[in-house]
Amino acid sequence: MPQQSMRQEDQILALEQALMAPRIAIEDLSPQVENGRFPTKATVGQPLQVSACIFADGHERLGAAVHWKHQDDAQWQQLPLVEMGNDLWQAGLRPTRPGRLLFFVEAWWDAFASYCYELEKKYGAGVPITLELQEGVQLAEAAVTRAPASLQAALQGFLGALADHPEDHDRQVRLWLDPATRVLFEQLEPHLHPTRSAIRQIEVERELAGFASWYELFPRSETDDEARHGTFRDVMRRLPMIRDMGFDVLYFPPIHPIGSKHRKGRNNSLIAGPGDPGSPYAIGSEDGGHDAIHPQLGTREDFRELVRVAAEHGLEIALDFAIQCSPDHPWLSEHPGWFAWRPDGSIRYAENPPKKYQDIVNVDFYAEDARPGLWLALRDVILGWVEEGVTLFRVDNPHTKPLPFWEWLIGEVRSRHPQVIFLSEAFTRPAMMARLGKVGFSQSYTYFTWRNTKQELESYFTELNQPPWRDCYRPNFFVNTPDINPFFLHDSGRAGFLIRAALATMGSGLWGMYSGFELCESAAIGGKEEYLDSEKYQIRPRDYGAPGNIVAEIAQLNRIRRQNPALQSHLGFRAYTAWNDNILFFGKRTEDLSNFILVAVSLDPFNAQEAEFELPLWELGLPDEAMTHGEDLMTGHRWQWHGKRQWMRIEPWHQPFGIWRLTTDAAAHTGA
Repeated sequence: MPQQSMRQEDQILALEQALMAPRIAIEDLSPQVENGRFPTKATVGQPLQVSACIFADGHERLGAAVHWKHQDDAQWQQLPLVEMGNDLWQAGLRPTRPGRLLFFVEAWWDAFASYCYELEKKYGAGVPITLELQEGVQLAEAAVTRAPASLQAALQGFLGALADHPEDHDRQVRLWLDPATRVLFEQLEPHLHPTRSAIRQIEVERELAGFASWYELFPRSETDDEARHGTFRDVMRRLPMIRDMGFDVLYFPPIHPIGSKHRKGRNNSLIAGPGDPGSPYAIGSEDGGHDAIHPQLGTREDFRELVRVAAEHGLEIALDFAIQCSPDHPWLSEHPGWFAWRPDGSIRYAENPPKKYQDIVNVDFYAEDARPGLWLALRDVILGWVEEGVTLFRVDNPHTKPLPFWEWLIGEVRSRHPQVIFLSEAFTRPAMMARLGKVGFSQSYTYFTWRNTKQELESYFTELNQPPWRDCYRPNFFVNTPDINPFFLHDSGRAGFLIRAALATMGSGLWGMYSGFELCESAAIGGKEEYLDSEKYQIRPRDYGAPGNIVAEIAQLNRIRRQNPALQSHLGFRAYTAWNDNILFFGKRTEDLSNFILVAVSLDPFNAQEAEFELPLWELGLPDEAMTHGEDLMTGHRWQWHGKRQWMRIEPWHQPFGIWRLTTDAAAHTGA
């Protein structure tokens, strides 16, 4: 017979255990990710709600609090939890600095509150309360024995007031139920049957981790002549324009030396022509590797100057961290044990069938010689660039590298430099994308690029607002990348680019675009989501003032985001009713409803669309016939809405979206 895995007596709670077991239940603690295996994400200054289901046997009243501190603090701070009904308790935290935050919830029997609750009920029902008032005196006298000297006088005064009129039950009940009495007893109330939850962690990051606008460009293309390689000095001349469009992160693909062996030519040709610069993702040459700068871009001093000048324009520089090497990378000769060699002495180049990348090879994280040397070297690459003033890194294909490596690396870097932000470029399966967020990535590329219909967008935006995604994943809505020229943009014209820009900027606190988007560039390789004459393989000068650009619209969208807190996160999204499948209608609002934004986007770049729609008056506590105020945040036009049911018409040749601030009379008069 098969052996039982556990004896029956082992499954029965022993008497000794039962006597010591918590009497109060603390369940559904939030926020937490995978029962505390990973920290929850939060940003400085943003409200963070802690909640738990707390209950116990009997009718005694409970008290509860959240205890929290930053990991390096000596003392815990405490904040009361408020009972919201149906055993749900909540409190709001607002982290003030980046770093790891710890918290736990404590609950207890509240003897004072239980006494007052029972006293008030019996008194209100006309039940005799003589014995209850005597018990109250005993409760107060017991409090005197444990009260500090600073509270002795107040307690003695309270006991004296009770003794002055022992037969005046009305007066005694008023004394017990006085809010001042509650404040007094809260300072010395014994915590009966105290129960604590497990300690949970929150990774608090600076604001830019959750609210930022990224602009990507190839520094070598900042030139007016394809025959002349752009430099960091050329990039500096573009900074005012990028700043004026409202971006705060300027992101570069790899800026390192590029290998010559198997260098790619134009349009991903396997053979480079004379003067072809190669792909910057083929990192490494005789000029250095991941810690070096491509000589044609400038010197290290030039880069430092660029970082400094960018900061003066309100821009931070983000670098690409691509863990791959050209066959010319110094590591191949200096550390051959960091790579997997084939039987004939060659090394396998990178592949993502059917794509082949003959100009790069991958490291082997678990080669015997690579542990820990390779891991430490990659960490030191990041730390070296942090020393140069870089605090944001976009990581290329992190899902193809070991998860334990990322958890260790990001933890190592952020323990020293909590301001550092990591963006995951992982277009892969949902479970892997979420896991990368759990192990430490601050934000991630998303499926937004391929969500086009109303149903797809509503479903995706809603999913990102719900657990587990909301606690472990911050979406960065890139509208295009050097690798992705979305099908939607191929023939949708200027209106199509405005549609995607509006969806990205209004849908998430994080969004990004690759240069050329503002010029509505869409020339593609037939049948593929790839750019014709891709900048990955050639220098591409541009006229950023060319006719038909959407620079002004992008600047206004970014300005609206900065002026409206509701738009500074992907959270707060709610889809509303518009009776037209070509119009996505949704709202974003702050927790206190002081900033309420409505967004209507036509998903048809060619035809006018009309729809009846509902204003969400119920969320403002207003009746269906209420009057509200609308303001078009793109134009400044203002009007009044009367009632819940309204009508809209969107013409893509004019503006394919509407962004409206909704206010009530009270808010309108206060300038909200």
